[in-house]
Amino acid sequence: MPAIDPALVPEDLFPVIDALCATGAQLSGVIARGPLGQSLGAGVGENSDGDQQKALDVMADELFEAALKPAGVRHYASEEQEVVLTLDPEGAYALAIDPLDGSSNIDVNVTIGTIFSIFQAAEDATASFLRPASEQIAAGYIAYGPQTLLAVTFGAGTLLYVLDPETGRFSLASEAMSLPEAAREYSINASNRRHWTAPVLAYVEECEGGTQGSKGKDMNFRWVGSLVAETHRILTRGGTFLYPSDARKGYEKGRLRMVYEVAPMAFLVEQAGGQATDGKTPILSLQAGALHERCPLVFGSSEEVARIAALHD
Repeated sequence: MPAIDPALVPEDLFPVIDALCATGAQLSGVIARGPLGQSLGAGVGENSDGDQQKALDVMADELFEAALKPAGVRHYASEEQEVVLTLDPEGAYALAIDPLDGSSNIDVNVTIGTIFSIFQAAEDATASFLRPASEQIAAGYIAYGPQTLLAVTFGAGTLLYVLDPETGRFSLASEAMSLPEAAREYSINASNRRHWTAPVLAYVEECEGGTQGSKGKDMNFRWVGSLVAETHRILTRGGTFLYPSDARKGYEKGRLRMVYEVAPMAFLVEQAGGQATDGKTPILSLQAGALHERCPLVFGSSEEVARIAALHD
Protein backbone atom coordinates (compact mmCIF):
# COMPACT_ATOMS: atom_id res chain seq x y z
CA MET A 1 0.00 0.00 0.00
CA PRO A 2 1.28 3.54 -0.70
CA ALA A 3 2.22 5.84 2.18
CA ILE A 4 -0.85 8.09 2.44
CA ASP A 5 -1.32 10.82 5.04
CA PRO A 6 -3.84 9.37 7.54
CA ALA A 7 -5.38 12.83 7.84
CA LEU A 8 -6.58 12.53 4.23
CA VAL A 9 -8.24 9.14 4.47
CA PRO A 10 -10.76 7.57 6.90
CA GLU A 11 -9.15 4.61 8.63
CA ASP A 12 -11.64 2.13 7.21
CA LEU A 13 -10.84 3.27 3.65
CA PHE A 14 -7.22 2.09 3.89
CA PRO A 15 -8.08 -1.58 3.20
CA VAL A 16 -9.89 -0.52 0.00
CA ILE A 17 -6.88 1.41 -1.27
CA ASP A 18 -4.60 -1.43 -0.21
CA ALA A 19 -6.70 -3.94 -2.21
CA LEU A 20 -6.68 -1.70 -5.29
CA CYS A 21 -2.90 -1.27 -5.10
CA ALA A 22 -2.19 -4.97 -4.51
CA THR A 23 -4.38 -5.97 -7.46
CA GLY A 24 -2.87 -3.24 -9.63
CA ALA A 25 0.62 -4.54 -8.85
CA GLN A 26 -0.52 -8.08 -9.69
CA LEU A 27 -2.02 -6.97 -13.01
CA SER A 28 1.14 -5.00 -13.79
CA GLY A 29 3.13 -8.23 -13.62
CA VAL A 30 0.65 -10.07 -15.85
CA ILE A 31 0.66 -7.26 -18.43
CA ALA A 32 4.46 -7.01 -18.40
CA ARG A 33 4.72 -10.66 -19.53
CA GLY A 34 2.61 -9.87 -22.60
CA PRO A 35 2.57 -12.71 -25.14
CA LEU A 36 4.79 -14.82 -22.85
CA GLY A 37 1.66 -15.40 -20.78
CA GLN A 38 -1.86 -16.09 -21.99
CA SER A 39 -3.44 -14.22 -24.92
CA LEU A 40 -4.59 -11.15 -22.99
CA GLY A 41 -6.09 -9.41 -26.02
CA ALA A 42 -8.22 -12.31 -27.21
CA GLY A 43 -11.92 -11.56 -27.53
CA VAL A 44 -14.04 -13.54 -25.06
CA GLY A 45 -17.52 -12.04 -25.56
CA GLU A 46 -19.35 -8.77 -24.92
CA ASN A 47 -20.06 -6.84 -21.74
CA SER A 48 -23.54 -5.64 -20.74
CA ASP A 49 -23.15 -2.54 -22.89
CA GLY A 50 -22.31 -4.39 -26.10
CA ASP A 51 -18.55 -3.68 -26.11
CA GLN A 52 -16.21 -6.56 -26.84
CA GLN A 53 -14.54 -8.02 -23.78
CA LYS A 54 -10.90 -9.06 -23.88
CA ALA A 55 -9.46 -11.84 -21.74
CA LEU A 56 -7.65 -9.23 -19.63
CA ASP A 57 -10.91 -7.30 -19.05
CA VAL A 58 -12.48 -10.37 -17.47
CA MET A 59 -9.35 -11.30 -15.52
CA ALA A 60 -8.99 -7.78 -14.11
CA ASP A 61 -12.65 -7.65 -13.08
CA GLU A 62 -12.41 -10.99 -11.28
CA LEU A 63 -9.21 -9.98 -9.48
CA PHE A 64 -10.57 -6.65 -8.26
CA GLU A 65 -13.88 -8.18 -7.18
CA ALA A 66 -12.10 -10.84 -5.13
CA ALA A 67 -9.64 -8.40 -3.55
CA LEU A 68 -12.29 -5.84 -2.60
CA LYS A 69 -14.75 -8.30 -1.05
CA PRO A 70 -12.96 -8.46 2.34
CA ALA A 71 -11.88 -4.78 2.21
CA GLY A 72 -15.10 -3.09 3.34
CA VAL A 73 -16.73 -2.54 -0.05
CA ARG A 74 -20.47 -3.06 0.15
CA HIS A 75 -21.44 -2.28 -3.45
CA TYR A 76 -19.26 -3.02 -6.51
CA ALA A 77 -20.18 -1.55 -9.91
CA SER A 78 -18.04 -2.63 -12.83
CA GLU A 79 -18.07 -1.94 -16.55
CA GLU A 80 -17.89 -5.71 -16.96
CA GLN A 81 -20.97 -6.43 -14.80
CA GLU A 82 -24.56 -5.74 -15.81
CA VAL A 83 -25.73 -4.94 -12.28
CA VAL A 84 -24.21 -3.77 -9.00
CA LEU A 85 -22.81 -6.60 -6.88
CA THR A 86 -23.02 -6.64 -3.08
CA LEU A 87 -19.65 -7.82 -1.77
CA ASP A 88 -19.97 -7.09 1.97
CA PRO A 89 -23.42 -6.21 3.38
CA GLU A 90 -21.72 -4.42 6.28
CA GLY A 91 -19.21 -2.51 4.15
CA ALA A 92 -19.05 1.28 4.28
CA TYR A 93 -18.17 2.02 0.67
CA ALA A 94 -19.49 1.80 -2.87
CA LEU A 95 -16.81 1.40 -5.53
CA ALA A 96 -17.26 1.86 -9.27
CA ILE A 97 -14.53 0.59 -11.56
CA ASP A 98 -13.42 0.19 -15.13
CA PRO A 99 -11.09 -2.74 -14.40
CA LEU A 100 -9.15 -2.44 -17.65
CA ASP A 101 -9.47 0.76 -19.69
CA GLY A 102 -8.03 0.80 -23.22
CA SER A 103 -8.55 -2.87 -24.09
CA SER A 104 -7.89 -2.29 -27.79
CA ASN A 105 -4.29 -1.37 -26.91
CA ILE A 106 -3.46 -4.57 -24.99
CA ASP A 107 -1.63 -6.32 -27.84
CA VAL A 108 0.25 -3.24 -29.12
CA ASN A 109 2.06 -2.37 -25.86
CA VAL A 110 0.37 1.00 -25.33
CA THR A 111 -0.42 2.25 -21.82
CA ILE A 112 -3.70 0.87 -20.45
CA GLY A 113 -5.19 1.29 -17.01
CA THR A 114 -7.73 0.86 -14.24
CA ILE A 115 -10.13 3.69 -13.26
CA PHE A 116 -12.02 3.75 -9.95
CA SER A 117 -14.44 5.95 -8.03
CA ILE A 118 -15.46 5.61 -4.37
CA PHE A 119 -18.62 6.83 -2.61
CA GLN A 120 -20.07 6.28 0.84
CA ALA A 121 -22.40 3.30 0.45
CA ALA A 122 -26.15 3.84 0.55
CA GLU A 123 -28.64 1.13 1.52
CA ASP A 124 -29.75 0.83 -2.09
CA ALA A 125 -26.99 -0.59 -4.28
CA THR A 126 -27.71 1.30 -7.50
CA ALA A 127 -28.55 4.55 -5.67
CA SER A 128 -25.04 4.47 -4.22
CA PHE A 129 -23.76 5.45 -7.68
CA LEU A 130 -26.62 7.45 -9.20
CA ARG A 131 -25.82 10.61 -7.27
CA PRO A 132 -23.95 13.87 -7.92
CA ALA A 133 -20.36 13.29 -9.02
CA SER A 134 -19.33 15.87 -6.41
CA GLU A 135 -20.17 13.30 -3.70
CA GLN A 136 -17.20 11.09 -4.60
CA ILE A 137 -14.87 10.73 -1.63
CA ALA A 138 -11.98 9.33 -3.68
CA ALA A 139 -11.10 8.56 -7.28
CA GLY A 140 -8.06 7.49 -9.21
CA TYR A 141 -6.43 5.44 -11.91
CA ILE A 142 -3.64 2.91 -12.16
CA ALA A 143 -1.65 3.25 -15.39
CA TYR A 144 0.20 0.20 -16.75
CA GLY A 145 2.95 1.56 -18.99
CA PRO A 146 6.74 2.04 -18.86
CA GLN A 147 6.07 2.68 -15.17
CA THR A 148 3.04 1.50 -13.23
CA LEU A 149 1.50 4.63 -11.70
CA LEU A 150 -1.27 5.40 -9.24
CA ALA A 151 -2.92 8.83 -9.39
CA VAL A 152 -5.47 9.33 -6.62
CA THR A 153 -7.43 12.09 -4.96
CA PHE A 154 -9.27 12.18 -1.65
CA GLY A 155 -10.56 15.70 -2.26
CA ALA A 156 -7.41 17.54 -1.16
CA GLY A 157 -5.24 17.56 -4.28
CA THR A 158 -4.13 14.82 -6.68
CA LEU A 159 -1.33 12.53 -5.52
CA LEU A 160 0.95 10.48 -7.77
CA TYR A 161 2.64 7.20 -6.81
CA VAL A 162 4.99 4.91 -8.74
CA LEU A 163 5.17 1.14 -8.29
CA ASP A 164 8.72 0.28 -7.25
CA PRO A 165 9.52 -3.03 -8.98
CA GLU A 166 12.14 -3.83 -6.34
CA THR A 167 9.82 -3.56 -3.34
CA GLY A 168 6.43 -4.14 -4.97
CA ARG A 169 5.11 -1.03 -3.21
CA PHE A 170 3.76 2.26 -4.53
CA SER A 171 6.04 5.14 -3.55
CA LEU A 172 5.05 8.81 -3.53
CA ALA A 173 6.31 10.75 -6.57
CA SER A 174 4.24 13.95 -6.29
CA GLU A 175 2.25 15.32 -3.36
CA ALA A 176 0.28 17.69 -5.57
CA MET A 177 0.00 17.24 -9.32
CA SER A 178 -0.62 20.60 -10.99
CA LEU A 179 -2.15 20.84 -14.45
CA PRO A 180 -0.91 23.92 -16.37
CA GLU A 181 -3.61 26.51 -17.14
CA ALA A 182 -2.47 27.03 -20.74
CA ALA A 183 -1.91 24.29 -23.30
CA ARG A 184 -0.16 23.53 -26.58
CA GLU A 185 -1.69 20.08 -27.14
CA TYR A 186 -5.21 18.82 -27.78
CA SER A 187 -6.55 15.30 -28.05
CA ILE A 188 -9.58 14.09 -30.00
CA ASN A 189 -10.34 11.21 -32.38
CA ALA A 190 -10.00 13.06 -35.70
CA SER A 191 -11.43 10.14 -37.68
CA ASN A 192 -14.88 11.27 -36.46
CA ARG A 193 -14.50 14.81 -37.77
CA ARG A 194 -17.39 14.52 -40.23
CA HIS A 195 -19.74 13.69 -37.33
CA TRP A 196 -18.73 16.50 -34.94
CA THR A 197 -21.05 19.25 -33.77
CA ALA A 198 -20.32 22.83 -34.87
CA PRO A 199 -18.71 23.93 -31.54
CA VAL A 200 -16.31 20.98 -31.50
CA LEU A 201 -15.32 21.54 -35.14
CA ALA A 202 -14.83 25.25 -34.47
CA TYR A 203 -12.49 24.53 -31.56
CA VAL A 204 -10.39 22.08 -33.55
CA GLU A 205 -10.15 24.56 -36.43
CA GLU A 206 -8.91 27.21 -33.98
CA CYS A 207 -6.21 24.77 -32.84
CA GLU A 208 -5.26 24.04 -36.45
CA GLY A 209 -4.92 27.76 -37.19
CA GLY A 210 -1.55 27.90 -35.44
CA THR A 211 0.32 31.16 -35.06
CA GLN A 212 -1.75 32.74 -37.84
CA GLY A 213 -5.06 31.81 -36.17
CA SER A 214 -7.02 33.21 -33.25
CA LYS A 215 -4.90 31.35 -30.68
CA GLY A 216 -1.69 32.88 -31.95
CA LYS A 217 0.28 29.72 -31.23
CA ASP A 218 0.93 26.31 -32.73
CA MET A 219 -1.01 23.44 -31.16
CA ASN A 220 0.11 19.82 -31.34
CA PHE A 221 -2.44 17.07 -32.00
CA ARG A 222 -2.35 13.91 -29.87
CA TRP A 223 -4.57 10.81 -29.77
CA VAL A 224 -3.74 7.55 -27.98
CA GLY A 225 -7.15 5.91 -27.63
CA SER A 226 -6.59 5.08 -23.95
CA LEU A 227 -8.36 7.36 -21.45
CA VAL A 228 -5.83 6.65 -18.70
CA ALA A 229 -2.88 7.42 -20.99
CA GLU A 230 -4.52 10.62 -22.25
CA THR A 231 -5.35 11.76 -18.72
CA HIS A 232 -1.89 11.12 -17.37
CA ARG A 233 -0.24 13.04 -20.20
CA ILE A 234 -2.54 16.02 -19.66
CA LEU A 235 -2.13 15.99 -15.87
CA THR A 236 1.63 15.94 -16.40
CA ARG A 237 2.13 18.61 -19.06
CA GLY A 238 -1.24 20.21 -19.79
CA GLY A 239 -3.51 20.00 -22.79
CA THR A 240 -7.13 19.30 -23.60
CA PHE A 241 -9.04 16.06 -24.15
CA LEU A 242 -12.35 15.85 -25.99
CA TYR A 243 -14.64 12.85 -26.30
CA PRO A 244 -17.79 14.73 -27.33
CA SER A 245 -21.23 13.72 -28.47
CA ASP A 246 -21.58 13.51 -32.23
CA ALA A 247 -24.07 12.70 -34.99
CA ARG A 248 -23.55 8.94 -35.07
CA LYS A 249 -26.25 6.65 -33.72
CA GLY A 250 -25.31 5.64 -30.18
CA TYR A 251 -22.94 8.59 -29.74
CA GLU A 252 -25.53 11.21 -28.84
CA LYS A 253 -23.95 11.32 -25.35
CA GLY A 254 -20.44 10.42 -26.34
CA ARG A 255 -19.09 6.99 -25.53
CA LEU A 256 -17.54 7.17 -22.06
CA ARG A 257 -19.47 6.04 -18.99
CA MET A 258 -20.33 8.63 -16.39
CA VAL A 259 -20.06 6.49 -13.25
CA TYR A 260 -16.71 4.74 -13.69
CA GLU A 261 -14.87 6.81 -16.33
CA VAL A 262 -16.10 10.40 -16.61
CA ALA A 263 -16.81 11.24 -12.95
CA PRO A 264 -13.53 9.90 -11.48
CA MET A 265 -11.40 11.57 -14.16
CA ALA A 266 -13.22 14.86 -13.61
CA PHE A 267 -12.55 14.65 -9.87
CA LEU A 268 -8.83 13.96 -10.44
CA VAL A 269 -8.46 16.75 -13.01
CA GLU A 270 -10.21 19.40 -10.93
CA GLN A 271 -8.15 18.48 -7.87
CA ALA A 272 -5.04 19.08 -10.00
CA GLY A 273 -6.23 22.56 -11.02
CA GLY A 274 -7.90 21.73 -14.33
CA GLN A 275 -11.51 21.73 -15.44
CA ALA A 276 -13.86 19.01 -16.70
CA THR A 277 -17.21 19.49 -18.45
CA ASP A 278 -19.62 17.73 -20.79
CA GLY A 279 -18.78 20.50 -23.27
CA LYS A 280 -20.38 23.28 -21.25
CA THR A 281 -21.56 22.01 -17.83
CA PRO A 282 -19.09 20.98 -15.08
CA ILE A 283 -19.09 17.20 -14.69
CA LEU A 284 -19.04 17.38 -10.90
CA SER A 285 -22.43 19.11 -10.96
CA LEU A 286 -23.97 16.19 -12.90
CA GLN A 287 -25.18 12.75 -11.91
CA ALA A 288 -25.89 9.58 -13.86
CA GLY A 289 -29.46 8.43 -14.36
CA ALA A 290 -28.44 4.83 -15.09
CA LEU A 291 -25.49 2.67 -14.09
CA HIS A 292 -23.92 2.43 -17.55
CA GLU A 293 -25.06 5.84 -18.81
CA ARG A 294 -22.73 7.64 -21.20
CA CYS A 295 -21.63 11.27 -20.99
CA PRO A 296 -19.56 13.58 -23.21
CA LEU A 297 -16.25 14.56 -21.64
CA VAL A 298 -14.01 17.57 -22.13
CA PHE A 299 -11.20 18.15 -19.65
CA GLY A 300 -7.79 19.71 -19.28
CA SER A 301 -6.23 23.14 -19.01
CA SER A 302 -8.68 25.69 -17.65
CA GLU A 303 -8.50 28.29 -20.41
CA GLU A 304 -9.02 25.68 -23.14
CA VAL A 305 -11.98 24.01 -21.43
CA ALA A 306 -13.51 27.44 -20.82
CA ARG A 307 -13.05 28.29 -24.52
CA ILE A 308 -14.86 25.11 -25.58
CA ALA A 309 -17.75 25.95 -23.23
CA ALA A 310 -17.91 29.45 -24.72
CA LEU A 311 -18.14 28.00 -28.23
CA HIS A 312 -21.07 25.85 -27.10
CA ASP A 313 -22.81 28.96 -25.75
